[in-house]
Amino acid sequence: MTQHQDTETGSEPDGPDTGTLGKAIAVLDLIARAEVAPRFTDLLTLSGQPRGSLHRQLRHLAMEGLVELGPDGGYTPGLRLLQFASRAWSRHSFRQVAEPHLKHLHERTGETVHLGLLREDEIIYLDKIESRQAVRMHSQVGNAAPVYCTGVGKVALSCLPDERLAQIASRLRFQTFTPATLADAGALLSQVEAIRARGYAFDLEEHQPGIRCVAAAIAVPEANILGGISVTAPAFRADMDQLEAWADDVCAAARAIVQDALQRLGPRR
Repeated sequence: MTQHQDTETGSEPDGPDTGTLGKAIAVLDLIARAEVAPRFTDLLTLSGQPRGSLHRQLRHLAMEGLVELGPDGGYTPGLRLLQFASRAWSRHSFRQVAEPHLKHLHERTGETVHLGLLREDEIIYLDKIESRQAVRMHSQVGNAAPVYCTGVGKVALSCLPDERLAQIASRLRFQTFTPATLADAGALLSQVEAIRARGYAFDLEEHQPGIRCVAAAIAVPEANILGGISVTAPAFRADMDQLEAWADDVCAAARAIVQDALQRLGPRR
């Protein structure tokens, strides 16, 4: 018996060996990242998948509540994803370890505090405590940000072995967000060297205009954790003197998180 063919394209087999789950997740990722809800034709172009396969994947994702089709024909993430995200966030053991230290850092600085983890070439924000000040950031827990233009991203990169760092830097696509965004791998590697010598990283309006931060690394290889913690504020409240003043508190919080993570999340003996 011949292997079943995609009846709408006549060419693509439909089975587990085709990476069906991976392709569906890739489509879901395209929908989740889009600033404007993409239509079927948009996803067809972005995904590069055959029309029939994409149609089936979207139908299955919709049936499971993972995507929703709007009245204008655009696809958005489904409510079931919110349930998954809420459960993952509330039960994430590392977030629970870090939470009291985030609160303490927030109390000392009064500014926005972020906790992020390195995932491939991005930083995923795992937790955030909002500033008490009138002007705030619009970042969200669960969002991803580039490693090369964020304090948490650059400080996490500084903990990697040179070979791994070079691999990541060579495959990054350096999008210009502001005039201060690093433009290429050479500039990133040079800045990482300065971060290693200094012990903490800055984001000087490199990702968002008017937003600065200082970040320290959190590296717990025993628990497969690599990321960082940062204090972020509008530029008019975060000149270099203020960022340097916050650096001690940020580094102290990072060390405390690492110590607690080693005790609670490290390998059992």
